[in-house]
Amino acid sequence: MSYDEGLSQMAALCSVSEHCESEIREKLLKAAVSDDDARRIIERLTADGYLDSARYCRAFSRDKLRFSHWGRLKIQQALRAKGLPGDDIREALVALDEELGDDYAAILRNTLEQKNRTLRDTDDYVRRGKLIRFAASRGFTMDEILDALD
Repeated sequence: MSYDEGLSQMAALCSVSEHCESEIREKLLKAAVSDDDARRIIERLTADGYLDSARYCRAFSRDKLRFSHWGRLKIQQALRAKGLPGDDIREALVALDEELGDDYAAILRNTLEQKNRTLRDTDDYVRRGKLIRFAASRGFTMDEILDALD
């Protein structure tokens, strides 16, 4: 794939939905674009406003909380795995707190209630342990989990 083809395809992709640099780089490498052309395409997309790591972090964190019911820790881990700057990740999580406020705790409570309905254990101790492990696997902190369970 040539530079122009790669640029137009990635610009079209980025105009439809948010993507980060690592996702675009992976797509370009799969399309057999040279490393030099991939670097130039990413620089151009960033300069033209198609790629913005701060905007991507905010959109990713908002979507993962609302639709996948992930906690801050799992969101942060996923963003770090994508190689995004730590400052952008922190700003996105702060913006998430400001935007949602008490909705964050409500999402955790609703998630725990849904999980609780699927558990068959009658022993409260076992059920509570399973709920704690489930919420922890979703990226919520122990303090948040215990507050939601009490």
